[in-house]
Amino acid sequence: MIPARFDQEILPVLAPRVAQLIQAALPHLPAPLEEIRLREDRPLHLVHTSGDAFIGRSDGLTQDPHRAAVASHDDLLRTFQMMAQGSVYAWEDEIRGGFLTLMGGHRVGLAGRAVLDSGRIRTLKQVSSLNIRVAREVPGCANGLLPRLVKGGRVVSTLIISPPQAGKTTLLRDLVRQISAGAPGAGLKGCKVGLVDERSEVAGCSAGVPQRDVGPRTDVLDACPKAEGMMLLIRSLSPAVVAVDEIGRPADAEAVLEALHAGVAVLATAHGYSVEDVARRPALAELIRAGAFGRAVVLGRSRGPGTVEQVADLGGEAGAAAGPAFGPGQGHGLGAGPGQGPGPGPAPVGGGGRVAG
Repeated sequence: MIPARFDQEILPVLAPRVAQLIQAALPHLPAPLEEIRLREDRPLHLVHTSGDAFIGRSDGLTQDPHRAAVASHDDLLRTFQMMAQGSVYAWEDEIRGGFLTLMGGHRVGLAGRAVLDSGRIRTLKQVSSLNIRVAREVPGCANGLLPRLVKGGRVVSTLIISPPQAGKTTLLRDLVRQISAGAPGAGLKGCKVGLVDERSEVAGCSAGVPQRDVGPRTDVLDACPKAEGMMLLIRSLSPAVVAVDEIGRPADAEAVLEALHAGVAVLATAHGYSVEDVARRPALAELIRAGAFGRAVVLGRSRGPGTVEQVADLGGEAGAAAGPAFGPGQGHGLGAGPGQGPGPGPAPVGGGGRVAG
């Protein structure tokens, strides 16, 4: 269960001892790897799609933390320095936000001692925890969903709602790729897509060049704040569709509305567990009330990461695109998931399937 390009993108930034232990442990994983967690003076911890395990001191995996290999202070320090390419100062803005992004879109969460300036975090020092979230490409994972997001040959503005690690970035990447390339089976010709990739997780840019396949007609604005990026793309690159990961602030909502007023469709993701859940957040509630999105796709983990729990018609600008529900077991083509989401709320259009294994 070794991720693609793991030896080019992740192993080189791990302390040699840690890299050797992880290499030996990966073949024993029972399911695809999701996270590598290093905590100073505590067991090396791997999270996979079916659970988690510690890396054994000699070989393989263990569920007993007392039998696990431990990450030392030197392991953390060397790994952090290699991730920052020897210049922690150059990554100050990202570190202030609690993360770094590696080549390929692998996001590294940080914890340690916060340094405050006027009550706000200025940076982190004495980093004692690193969480490497392994980015995965699943080409074709949006196959079952895309036809439901197209009306009259145009993309319907869509909000993808998902808790952490349930596949929203993986799904967004494949939607961008297919919309950019064109999907005849969905009645969609290829069109220009502008992607605002603030954390470099979707396209996985290195030196501004996408390392992930986001399609032939996609322009990527890397490491740019979402609201500013959406407006810059609309002004300068005339996209038919703008895609953005993890919206939630008032400025994001204003930019989404500006895009829609300019005739540009928006694909966006947000953290949450249901439409009702995200509607409790003021900025997202404003967008839902304004009818900014015609569709909401709710992801979960009821049958593993990337399970499509619900596809809902929000009755917005694309409400007329609603059609018959997906049949049982249909969806994103990586295994059957549950059907329509439970409970009252927006009209269900269909569910089922998985976007990530």
